[in-house]
Amino acid sequence: MAKTLVVGANGTVGSNLVRLLAAKGETVLKATSKQVQKADEVHLNVATGAGRGEAFAGISRAFLLSPPGFTNQDQLMIPLIDAAKAAGVAKIVLMTAMGANADDSAPLRKAELHLEKSGLAYNIVRPNWFMQNFNSYWIGSILGEGKIRLPVGTAKGSFIDARDIASVAAELLTTNRFDGQAFDLTGGEALDHDEVATILSQTTGKKIVFEDITPEAMLKGLLGAGLPQAYAEFLIVILGFFKAGYSARIEGAVETITGKKPIAFAAYAKDHRTAWLA
Repeated sequence: MAKTLVVGANGTVGSNLVRLLAAKGETVLKATSKQVQKADEVHLNVATGAGRGEAFAGISRAFLLSPPGFTNQDQLMIPLIDAAKAAGVAKIVLMTAMGANADDSAPLRKAELHLEKSGLAYNIVRPNWFMQNFNSYWIGSILGEGKIRLPVGTAKGSFIDARDIASVAAELLTTNRFDGQAFDLTGGEALDHDEVATILSQTTGKKIVFEDITPEAMLKGLLGAGLPQAYAEFLIVILGFFKAGYSARIEGAVETITGKKPIAFAAYAKDHRTAWLA
């Protein structure tokens, strides 16, 4: 029976992908950097390479992504692609990020190009900023101050729900209809952060506002939260791209691939309402 390996299986996208694949009747193996405790897990530390060769044994398809906190994504992903090919994996779906293909020298783009040239059947998905950032990475200032504090000005973003990314990946892993294609994934609407704050306020009944801050203040906060210097600086750069308007465009790939319209931000907020009431 065909097996699918999911890297990042406990993450925001990966956990939803595992659920969707299981619902389709697929056999899923979850990669974990920790000690294996369940029959459906396999040890794979993407950062160190530990377990790389063994993880792909008997695998037919794989979903790959780079773990957060690293800027050398090519050095992490290319060995995984090579290990998958050596093990006889038939297809890879690689998740990078919207805009990754703007510069062939960028680490994520290097990983994409390596996959494109690998001879494997593949898809690349490039999601925009996640809606789920508001109930995870950005939640501290929302809970503590009632503020979304980011250096993005009035720029809009077509935020995407991670559940839609997982739905796309599940479809691409279980069909060959779109092989060899890359897709930018966005939500169906573009919102600025004042609009986001309004939706969160209406959903929770709490006053939540957006505060535009300087990149320097953002960097200080990221470093204070313990992020590595290089990764914190990388986040400042891509937030600058957001402010410049590069995250506002809307693409139709989610509906093209899944047959369903993307989840609206208001629906995401309703589903995650309790996160902001903690």
